[in-house]
Amino acid sequence: MEKNSLAPGFRFHPTDVELLKYYLRRKVLGKKFRFEAIAELDLYKYAPWDLPDKSLLRTGDLK
Repeated sequence: MEKNSLAPGFRFHPTDVELLKYYLRRKVLGKKFRFEAIAELDLYKYAPWDLPDKSLLRTGDLK
């Protein structure tokens, strides 16, 4: 099983509070995540329709 492989049915749909408390805060503090759910990239380098291919989550639910 690959590193970022998730269980069937998994959806990354955090609330605003969860994004701030568990992701942004950890990022600002330089702490590691258990798994990489959010890719870091320069949005200005890609067209919007190319962004789903840059996702680190390979769930097949990219629409």
